[in-house]
Amino acid sequence: MNLLLTASTVFTLIALYFVFSMFRHARRRRPVRATRSLVGGAASACAGGASIMLAFSYYGYGRLVDEQYIGKIKFTESAPEHYVARLMLDEQPDRIFEIQGDEWQMDARVVIWKPPATLLGLDPIYQLDRLSGRYSAVEEELSKVRSVYALSEPVPLDVWQFARRYPKLLPGVDAHYGTATYLPMAHDAIYEVKMTRTGLIARPLNEAATEAVGNWTQ
Repeated sequence: MNLLLTASTVFTLIALYFVFSMFRHARRRRPVRATRSLVGGAASACAGGASIMLAFSYYGYGRLVDEQYIGKIKFTESAPEHYVARLMLDEQPDRIFEIQGDEWQMDARVVIWKPPATLLGLDPIYQLDRLSGRYSAVEEELSKVRSVYALSEPVPLDVWQFARRYPKLLPGVDAHYGTATYLPMAHDAIYEVKMTRTGLIARPLNEAATEAVGNWTQ
């Protein structure tokens, strides 16, 4: 993180130097040197902007070191195919969602660094994206009410979004969805959610969840 802040500061100062140099050469009627300063300033500004974007994202996302505990989710059935989900994330207030369907799924945004970005020594980062319900039958999935909830606020200068839209401009960034395998909902079922370097995983924590998974996989 300190390296990113240092890099963004250095590139910003270099860009300002080139801008000052461009105006100085322009006043002295040196078009070639002014053009060179303009090109150098634009390149430095792009590098500085990329560094600032990476710094913002690295601060706004969670760092992913190894298999990391995210939290728990508990389901209470209020009606057929209608559940109340209590999401208990680590170090955050509990959140309540009404989810339609038979199964649940959680998605996360994951950023993994590749060469040349690995030279910065950054850990992979992640951000929870959404919680959704789904139906086991395709016909119901197409015709019945869907429920999808955002789990995070937008991050300014989001490197994940930028890398997805313009992958050629950030060759050292691999941005993808890390999705927990969808699992069945059941009354009083509790699941544990963890993040790995490849995505989210969820495991049953109590008898109700274990029984639901057992019946679901048969």
